[in-house]
Amino acid sequence: MLIITEELELETTDKVEIVEITSNINAAIAESGIRKGLVNIYSKHSTSGVFINENESGLLDDFMDAIQLIVPTNGNFQHNRIDNNADSHLRSFLIGCNETIPFEEAKMSLGTWQSVFFLEFDGPRTRHIKITIIGE
Repeated sequence: MLIITEELELETTDKVEIVEITSNINAAIAESGIRKGLVNIYSKHSTSGVFINENESGLLDDFMDAIQLIVPTNGNFQHNRIDNNADSHLRSFLIGCNETIPFEEAKMSLGTWQSVFFLEFDGPRTRHIKITIIGE
């Protein structure tokens, strides 16, 4: 069994932003030389997230609208007394900061319409995503 780690650096441009990272992850798997195993994608930030879903513009807009409805930007949150970014932390809490995906033939075993996304909730910033590839 081999374990290889890489770090993907992203520059986000908006306060709230969805960045599709599927090709970045598949490239890291291919470069690792590992043909079959698991890949974990982990955001090292408490105001961001990682998720899997369909890469369709209307759906991504719906997702952004839903996140705003569930955790409004201008909510009356305790943490805002310190950083004024409680909404970003709460959104990250709901979405989660990692995904683990099996892969074969050096490519993630995603469904036909699935893609991997990074979510920025407190940008713009430089972000670091840890990619851990485990397999043979």
